[in-house]
Amino acid sequence: MPHKPRKHGGGKAEPVSRLSPGRRVWLFRILAILIGPALLLGLLELGLRAIGYGYNPHVTEKCEIDGVPHLGENVKFGWRFFPPILAREFEPFLFEARKPAGTCRIFVLGASAAQGAPNNAFRFGRILEALLEERLPGVRFEVVTVAMAAINSHVVLQIARECARCEPDLFVVYLGNNEVVGPYGPGTVLTPALSNLHLIRLAIGLRATKLGQLISAIAGGRGLGKEGLQSWRGMGMFLDQQVRADDPRLKTTYSHFRRNLEDICRAAEHAGAHTILCTVATNLRDCPPFASSHRPGLTTEQQRNWDAVHKEGLVAETQGKHGEALAAYLRAAEIDGSYAELQFRLGSCYELLGDYEEAKARYIRGRDLDTLRFRADTQINEVIRTVAEQRKSHSVQLADAVAVVDANSPHGLPGEGCFHEHVHLSFSGNYLVARTVLDQIEQSIPARFADKATVRGPIRTCDQCAERLGYNDWSRAETLDMVLRGFLNKPPFTNQLYHKERMDQLNGRLREWQAALTPDALVSIAEQYRAAIDKAPNDWRLRWDYGQLLAEDLKQYDAALEQYRIVQGLLPHSYLPHDSLASVLRAKGDLAGAVAEYQELLAIKPTSGTAYYYLGWCHNRQGRLDLAEEYFRKAIQFEPDCVLAYLDWAELLFKKGRLHEAEKVCRDGLVFAPNHAMLHGNLGILLVKTGRPEQGAAEIRKALELDPASPQIRRLAETILGPRATR
Repeated sequence: MPHKPRKHGGGKAEPVSRLSPGRRVWLFRILAILIGPALLLGLLELGLRAIGYGYNPHVTEKCEIDGVPHLGENVKFGWRFFPPILAREFEPFLFEARKPAGTCRIFVLGASAAQGAPNNAFRFGRILEALLEERLPGVRFEVVTVAMAAINSHVVLQIARECARCEPDLFVVYLGNNEVVGPYGPGTVLTPALSNLHLIRLAIGLRATKLGQLISAIAGGRGLGKEGLQSWRGMGMFLDQQVRADDPRLKTTYSHFRRNLEDICRAAEHAGAHTILCTVATNLRDCPPFASSHRPGLTTEQQRNWDAVHKEGLVAETQGKHGEALAAYLRAAEIDGSYAELQFRLGSCYELLGDYEEAKARYIRGRDLDTLRFRADTQINEVIRTVAEQRKSHSVQLADAVAVVDANSPHGLPGEGCFHEHVHLSFSGNYLVARTVLDQIEQSIPARFADKATVRGPIRTCDQCAERLGYNDWSRAETLDMVLRGFLNKPPFTNQLYHKERMDQLNGRLREWQAALTPDALVSIAEQYRAAIDKAPNDWRLRWDYGQLLAEDLKQYDAALEQYRIVQGLLPHSYLPHDSLASVLRAKGDLAGAVAEYQELLAIKPTSGTAYYYLGWCHNRQGRLDLAEEYFRKAIQFEPDCVLAYLDWAELLFKKGRLHEAEKVCRDGLVFAPNHAMLHGNLGILLVKTGRPEQGAAEIRKALELDPASPQIRRLAETILGPRATR
């Protein structure tokens, strides 16, 4: 029978608990199980915050200029997604916390291609700002590039959500190259590869808490062992992370990318901002695949037949018989057409035979089959187009950079004219992307700026933008040098087809450009910088580049210091001006001044192995050997491939008579730089001094083999091995 409520004398029903005493006990226990740990974790989080543990996990840091609150880039933001010694950084930026009246604030989001690698001075965001200031002079535009190398949409979504709180008017999103190799992707080495989007977002959220940072520090410390990632080695870190085009994990990757892109658009919409989604252009013609693999299940006989006809094609191609090569390659493709390099060779043959449409299709196929997936593929760009189309009623537009770059490339085959290597745009390539975005901005400038945008000035040409931003003969040579040293000289580029021919061509070009930089030419370029700075005195990047020219090429140290101190005033939150000032002060012999700047730098960026090394260098020359040794040790801790630290520390230990310790330092250095001649030479001396002359002689011969032109190594060889050793 149903329970009836009891009545008191007044006749009113008395409520009866629906839970028996036993059930109430169990409910209490369950709540205790849930609330107890949550309370404990909350108290631990508060305790960690109280003692100042951890780092700022957000995109920006607060600072003031003349009493006005500003927001600048947080150098530690990348720690949420990378171990601190591997973390990438934003290019310095700074804007007022409260947007000035009449300002149109644009955030450019993305990875290294948006950031402007290899030379961030000439990213498309800076070119876009130069175009806007001339085209729409009635509006004050503020273009802030909040992009970072090696990140993908999981990270950019967090950046977008924070930028949405900074009064944006427009988001420009150029994103998609790192979806597979970036954090949480199936081809990453930076984080665990996760397939569940909720788990990924939970992991990212936890890293924003002090408790999450503590757990990550413990796990990260254990993970960075001798076999782990101890230094940033660029794209070469991913050589073993190959992902075929038919890998089922890619479907999840594309789904995550779409969800993240949609949420970036929502973040902008909720902030009252428009969004421009850009398709992502890639180098098709002059970037062969980084890695290829045969289809699973290929039999031994099929592999043998494929190898035979492929070899026929190679021989014919070498002989310039492109029609015969094409026929052989097509027969190979019938056996296994999933080998990326084969598709690239087919594209090359079709191009040489004048069939540009088929050549483009094959180049695209080769890119999409590349198992080292550093380039946005066809599906990534389809996702971008789909999201832009479906959300166009929510103030989302498409800037089709792929179509524009293709249209401005010979025969529609994008290559070295628009790209430095695989995805990073040349100045002309960045100009094309900026123009494409400008067209979209002009079509839908936010209503609150419509009256001020009625006056339309001329659109600056590519050459005019180059003059405004300081892209000249000196910076052009500097950029090419960065490309060669930072990318093409390293894996996986060294594994590409035609790598030697490409390197010979570019090294020859660099030598020509550098030879043209005569003293008179450098003086003329300095005048160009001064003229550009007169027109844009608050452009810190112009001044920084000018200071570099003054210090490194013209040796005008006082003039360089003047520029860097102005940069310091424009970027009071950044470590970059301290680094530049310290380098010039070292060159001037002001070691005390350099030490002070490096200490300021480390207060902002405590993981700078280079700063620790130069602190050791300065103290070593001042005779403070114990301090020097401490800083050399820290330099190697934070930058394990800092060869100079190994060399100087070993030399210091040698002077102190601690020969066996010096030997160990040399051997540790050779782990990271096995072909460094001076490390081998110094190790050879130490082995001889400690009674192992045969081993020492072998190391010195190795040094001489690695660098036979070095006067220092030649003298060492003649001293230890005899005067005939260098003949």
